[in-house]
Amino acid sequence: MKVRKLSPHITKLETWAIFKMSAWLVQCHDGVYIIDSGMAHMGKRILQEAEKLGEVKAILLTHGHSDHIGGVQPILAQKDIPVYAHSLEHVYIEGKEPFPGRKAREKLLPEGIIQPLPTDEQGHLSVIQDLVPYHTPGHSPGHVVYYHTKDNVLISGDLFTSKRGRLQKPMKMFTANMAEAVRSGSIVRELKPALVSIAHSHDVADAHMQIDHYIQANA
Repeated sequence: MKVRKLSPHITKLETWAIFKMSAWLVQCHDGVYIIDSGMAHMGKRILQEAEKLGEVKAILLTHGHSDHIGGVQPILAQKDIPVYAHSLEHVYIEGKEPFPGRKAREKLLPEGIIQPLPTDEQGHLSVIQDLVPYHTPGHSPGHVVYYHTKDNVLISGDLFTSKRGRLQKPMKMFTANMAEAVRSGSIVRELKPALVSIAHSHDVADAHMQIDHYIQANA
């Protein structure tokens, strides 16, 4: 597993299994947050790397696909911490309904493990330390990105792929609603992050400079 320091508070963990798999470790003042957990074989190593940085507080998920939550149970077998995902993802993660566009249900985690991301009185996702979650549906109904305000980095999960430094659409075969996913990419225009960190591709610097072209080209 490759360990890359992206910014003062964010570390990216990468490995290959047909395509790149990623997880992120975010150091906040109260401890370390794991964002996504890759496949099952990645879980133990992710936790080891996280514990080098501080007390591990929680797992935050961008969405519920198996290549992002596979390491959850191996981590929980060693560390009793909460796991959060957008409330819209729970029925798919717990196998009550198939992910949109798929025929079969997948019980990826037992009921009761996943908690909904906290919301405020208006129903907006709440800030978690230095991380601001944004609902970015399309790849899956409850897909979420996490923006680190101090480091100006957007942890984008599967909102994009990339090629030669250019933003590309998420993987078609795994994306429930591509048009919606492309529209959700406009969060980059709003936030103007210095870096967009992408799960299955190379990260992209100053992506806001190309986001209008990306949306227009894929509309």
